[in-house]
Amino acid sequence: MTLHKLLYALISLFSLFSELAQTSSEVKSYIIHVKKLDGNIHTTNYHNSFLPAVTTSDDSLLYSYNHAISGFAARLTAEEVEAMKEKDGFISAHPEMMYQLSTTHSPSFLGLQPRKGLWNQSNEGNGVIIGVLDTGVFPSHPSFSDVNMPPAPLKWKGECEFPNKTDCNNKLIGARFFNHAAKLDEDSPLDQNGHGTQTASVAAGVFVENACVLGSACGTAVGMAPQAHLAIYKVCSQSGCSNIDILAGLDAAVEDGVDVLSLSLGSASNPFHEDPIAIGTFAAAMKGIFVSCSGGNRGPFKKSIQNEAPWVLTVGASTIDRRLRATAKLGNGQVFDGESVYQPKDIPVGKMLPLVYGASCRKLSDVKGKVVLCDGAEDIYPLDQSWEVKDAGGTAAILVNLEQYGYSTYAEAHVLPATEVSYMAGQKIKAYINSTKSPMATILFGGTVIGDPLAPTVTAFSSRGPGLQIPGVLKPDIIGPGVNILAARPFHFDADTSDSKLTFVVGSGTSLSTPHLSGVAALLKRVHPNWSPAAIKSAIMTTAGLVNAGKTAILDEKLTPADVFATGAGHVHPSKATDPGLVYDLEPDDYIPFLCGLGYTDKQVGTIAHKSVNCTSKIPQGQLNYPTFSVSLGSSQTFKRTVTNVGEPSSYYFAKIVAPKGVKITVKPWQLWFWRVNQKATYTVTFSRSSNMTNTYSKGYLQWVSRKHIVRSVISVKFTGDA
Repeated sequence: MTLHKLLYALISLFSLFSELAQTSSEVKSYIIHVKKLDGNIHTTNYHNSFLPAVTTSDDSLLYSYNHAISGFAARLTAEEVEAMKEKDGFISAHPEMMYQLSTTHSPSFLGLQPRKGLWNQSNEGNGVIIGVLDTGVFPSHPSFSDVNMPPAPLKWKGECEFPNKTDCNNKLIGARFFNHAAKLDEDSPLDQNGHGTQTASVAAGVFVENACVLGSACGTAVGMAPQAHLAIYKVCSQSGCSNIDILAGLDAAVEDGVDVLSLSLGSASNPFHEDPIAIGTFAAAMKGIFVSCSGGNRGPFKKSIQNEAPWVLTVGASTIDRRLRATAKLGNGQVFDGESVYQPKDIPVGKMLPLVYGASCRKLSDVKGKVVLCDGAEDIYPLDQSWEVKDAGGTAAILVNLEQYGYSTYAEAHVLPATEVSYMAGQKIKAYINSTKSPMATILFGGTVIGDPLAPTVTAFSSRGPGLQIPGVLKPDIIGPGVNILAARPFHFDADTSDSKLTFVVGSGTSLSTPHLSGVAALLKRVHPNWSPAAIKSAIMTTAGLVNAGKTAILDEKLTPADVFATGAGHVHPSKATDPGLVYDLEPDDYIPFLCGLGYTDKQVGTIAHKSVNCTSKIPQGQLNYPTFSVSLGSSQTFKRTVTNVGEPSSYYFAKIVAPKGVKITVKPWQLWFWRVNQKATYTVTFSRSSNMTNTYSKGYLQWVSRKHIVRSVISVKFTGDA
């Protein structure tokens, strides 16, 4: 080997070793789970004892958690994590993950009316504290006025970290931000994104009269629990949310004394002992805090549900009976109803314009003065397509939804006359374009239309079950309003409008259905302060509706009857939930044999439960005392449930069954008698096959019926193997 070749080889080898050394010594953020501290050792000192001696806590320790988990977050190298595993008390380490952020008419649609019913009974949530983990809040928005609001409850321990401390008031009683892991858009609780302001206003915004968006959806804006207090925990920015900061927000919320937590965020499904939201919310449940989480916007695909832990309420999204109508009218007289928030009068009624096909509407040409048909695409939003049409000189746009979205449509604040139509409508419009030499079209704006008999409908984007972690527990739990919801926003963002005082936005997502349920939970908490989170959840689920305004089965985006993996227990009915008759209650310790039954180790279950666990007792998923049934059926299975009487002291219930197709159901006993409030009764349900169906699902329900109440448990059965 020549000298220069030898030198080259040595240099290459040195470079490789340097690269490997650099890679192995790269500092990353980790969540470290350790055994719960016993004795009087200071928590931070205990956590610092796990860190390398050559570093200081200022260099590496990000958070020392006190409630959400037993552990801390730190910046470490892979070698330092490996060395830490040898230390007594170490349990596990997980690298940082990024989570994604997932109402004038909706309270009325849900049956809530001022000075009547549940709003009157609950005093609109007065005294209840809702904690919102999101992108912060815009405190000067009128939805967060504290006029006629009482002071924060005496138990409140939170802080106000706004640059201007007076931005906190009797409505916004606390606001904090967490940015040790991920850089926020602003180091304060102020919302520079808009998402957090929207979700907070839906949960507990006060009455704001004359609320509109570009003249549409006008009315009095109000959240679900307008007299509830709000505590804001900014853990997200435009780019997402670090699991490390989310845990810090949960930790603070538990310490501060919130009653309800609302999380409109999530990630792909993970085992619970690796899921910081599952672990942190278990700590909240241990403290009696109700938690509502978004089911995700990855629908309509099966097994796309997120936040499936059984101690949280997992929320899907549905429509309300209000549409912001914008109709595409073709030259041949065909009309296709769609939606748009922006409803200008730029196109005179009846004036037809040339109609052209723009594919996905990128790099358009020769569209000046024309209506452009844009196909839906995975990598460009309809709002961006309308910008493309406008920038290219187009006069109007017809925006077609994705094929998997079926008949679902959404209203957005477009920048030119436009309508968003269904995929099926788009195919017919495209066929018309191909059928004539001179296709023409116009858009007719119908304004706000209320009274859709098909509402609620499960919308396409709402994630579906069954869950990947616990298919034996039906998820989502519930659906609620999440389409075309009027909500507060922190700033003016509608380009090309002269109205600079716009303070609301119309949005869609499980991000918005989730705070609806958080607000409902706050109302129930006010009426029933001693109910556990599981009891509140049961009341919401067993009183949910299964039919739409037209009294037919709730439909999905294909306008076919929605299955239980889309609806869960059904559509929330707040007024019925306040008086459910019976509840399926659970204490935090009841989840431990369930977690052990998932095959988790003692250490993994202990990570979730925040204590040492010995998995001597295990139960299958289906034996958890849950308000629904999800059965994987070979030959036969028997499940046990216990109900608690929260209705009349003396009451009688009998079982009424609508059996899933191909299933025989036996309930023992089939009658339940109660003589006092809080009395419990246990029954068993045996599922056996009455057909040879395989690899398919069937649904039904079991109802306990009394003179006053119907307590419904939805049933899903998957047939496996031979009968």
